[in-house]
Amino acid sequence: MIDIKFLRENPEAVKENIKKKFQDEKLALVDKVIEMDREFRSIKQEADSLREKRNKISKMIGGLYAQGKKEEAEEAKKQVQEFSEKREELEKKEDELQREINKIMMVIPNIIDPTVPIGRDDSENVEIERFGEPVVPDFDIPYHVDILENLGGIDLDSAGKVAGNGFYYLMGDIARLHSSILSYARDFMINRGFTYCVPPFMIRSNVVNGVMSFAEMDAMMYKIEGEDLYLIGTSEHSMIGKYIDTIIKEETLPHTLTSYSPCFRKEKGAHGIEERGIYRIHQFEKQEMIVICKPEDSPYWFDKLWKNTVDMFRSLDIPVRTIECCSGDLADLKVKSYDVEAWSPRQKKYFEVGSCSNLGDAQARRLKIRVAGEKGKYLAHTLNNTCVAPPRMLIAFIENNMNEDGSINIPEVLRPYMGGQSIIKKK
Repeated sequence: MIDIKFLRENPEAVKENIKKKFQDEKLALVDKVIEMDREFRSIKQEADSLREKRNKISKMIGGLYAQGKKEEAEEAKKQVQEFSEKREELEKKEDELQREINKIMMVIPNIIDPTVPIGRDDSENVEIERFGEPVVPDFDIPYHVDILENLGGIDLDSAGKVAGNGFYYLMGDIARLHSSILSYARDFMINRGFTYCVPPFMIRSNVVNGVMSFAEMDAMMYKIEGEDLYLIGTSEHSMIGKYIDTIIKEETLPHTLTSYSPCFRKEKGAHGIEERGIYRIHQFEKQEMIVICKPEDSPYWFDKLWKNTVDMFRSLDIPVRTIECCSGDLADLKVKSYDVEAWSPRQKKYFEVGSCSNLGDAQARRLKIRVAGEKGKYLAHTLNNTCVAPPRMLIAFIENNMNEDGSINIPEVLRPYMGGQSIIKKK
């Protein structure tokens, strides 16, 4: 959410940003907000004036009674009552306008970084850099579910009976591999100076509204019936929510946290949810990273975050590349975003395994995350990045470490988490 003062003073810049995101249907909202804001400030000014008059007359009433001027005192009391009633009406209208303005401001997209490429959708995203040499073995690599089933590592049929499509049982060595990757990612981030955290897996609606757009919420979040609680779609939500309505001492910044959590997503409208596989599912686990920092430091931390993911994948010998999301592919709160994609030897192409985002002060403005510095208070910047999400990571891992006989090699860095095991074979 952008600053209302910025919109008021730079309406054409806000409109141009909307055009860059190909959301022309929102252009009229800028003028609507400006008009409503003008009315809001006028009403507020009138209400403040009435409050001053009421307070001034109220102070006079006691003196009038003391001077025996009962009629004047009674008349003054009537004036106070009239001012109070009028002020209540104005404040009610003021509250209504404020809610409507906030509602509209929530859907006006954040100002994107000048370096973001302009494009309509993900087909116009831009490749930035490749890391590692993609390899296609001289034998065919089966579909990932077939590989896992051959190793006795997955049971989709039973999961379908228990929970429906989009769920799975991981079994045996594959289940252990899944947990090992998460544990390795946790320690990888701790060794890079991040504080480890296990957050709440449910959050209240005020936190949901603070960390994401309405469109994202509708497409992603599961609501707990009868309670003001949502299952998290990513631990970033509860990790940023940890700072709601707080004032952070500037000298303690940056705050760098890495978190583990299960994640739950409706994947509403997602293609492939009915397909047999674990690429797009309703439940998975993830190691995430977030940063709370000073505004001038967020570009530095953006580069540092996505490089952490690249370094972790490369430590497992998985080739990756970074893709910059174009303007039309950016969620409304984001200033800039990179996707990290892993190489798929079976498909002979890269696929998304993580996303790194700089949200500027958008989340901080919604959640009132402020910093107290020498020059006063200001809004923090927030960033997040996927370290690893094992379902997709698992696909990349088994395809890039598969042998012709169907067995899977375990890289040396993972072996301590696998009890020293160096290979996964069919039992």
